[in-house]
Amino acid sequence: MADMNIVCLDLEGVLVPEIWIAFADASGIPELRKTTRDEPDYDKLMKYRLAILKEHGLGLKQIQETIAKIDPMPGAKEFLDELRSITQVLILSDTFTQFAQPLMKKLGWPTIFCNTLEVAENGDITGYRMRCEKSKYTTVKALQSCGFQTIASGDSFNDLGMIQASKAGFLFKSTEQIKKDHPELPAYETYDELLAAIKKAL
Repeated sequence: MADMNIVCLDLEGVLVPEIWIAFADASGIPELRKTTRDEPDYDKLMKYRLAILKEHGLGLKQIQETIAKIDPMPGAKEFLDELRSITQVLILSDTFTQFAQPLMKKLGWPTIFCNTLEVAENGDITGYRMRCEKSKYTTVKALQSCGFQTIASGDSFNDLGMIQASKAGFLFKSTEQIKKDHPELPAYETYDELLAAIKKAL
């Protein structure tokens, strides 16, 4: 019997541009450009973002308007389509269902596990709920406990857990610092390279 493989991919920075960077540029608030590539502590990062949104009177509607204009990275959908034709694929992201839906539509509705924003009736983002602690790593371990072998790829600090816990793991379009800190992890810049590495690992 062939191994039951499942490929776990990060979303932002791997398949679509970083949502918060796009929103920082659209709103003219450079402080919102900070992402998980810069701040390993996700809770700290989100509290920082929510405080800035509140200070500027911005809510979910304004962020969703920006997301509506974001397209997947060139070649991302074709990469995902080909990958899904040969194996199971799951997108594991620390983004939120309220952000992800329009992007999933543009990617052909792949399966995504992500978190949820708490939104007040007036559209203010009041908080957020994580699906589980260390959601990417925890999900990969849960898949393995169900008999799956995982292959993972991502670009940020919060992807390292799932990459290191998988039978094969790759950095993709990552930062020089993360690549330098983890020379043991193969790092790729193009979808063709990543696809070839995943196929080899299957």
